[in-house]
Amino acid sequence: MMRTIQFLTIIALFAQLTPGIAIAAESIGIEQKVALQVTMQRHIQTSLVDGAYLHLDRKTGKVRKLYPARAHPIILQVGKFFVLCSDFKDTSGKSANIDFYVAGQKNSYAVFQTVVDDRARLNLFQKNLK
Repeated sequence: MMRTIQFLTIIALFAQLTPGIAIAAESIGIEQKVALQVTMQRHIQTSLVDGAYLHLDRKTGKVRKLYPARAHPIILQVGKFFVLCSDFKDTSGKSANIDFYVAGQKNSYAVFQTVVDDRARLNLFQKNLK
């Protein structure tokens, strides 16, 4: 719990210090930015299996163990949806970028899709929601 509070404090301070650079969706208020980051972090924490975020590779069929490394402060707003990103590392130290697709619901948010190392899918998502 203390790590979550420290993380949220850092995110909130970073968002306030670098609003033009850090946050792509500038119309989002600080409370909403923090709520979106909390949603992503909770999703990650509740999805970990023995400390690893398991990813089934669509091409190889192998399960890859990914470990959280760094959350990006950037939040993209795509229509009524949001995309947040975080860096992970596998057991060999190779980096993996995970995009978290988030939708709003009444008074909260929910991750509805995660995509590993596939920015083409993000580009397609953005293109189709314009």
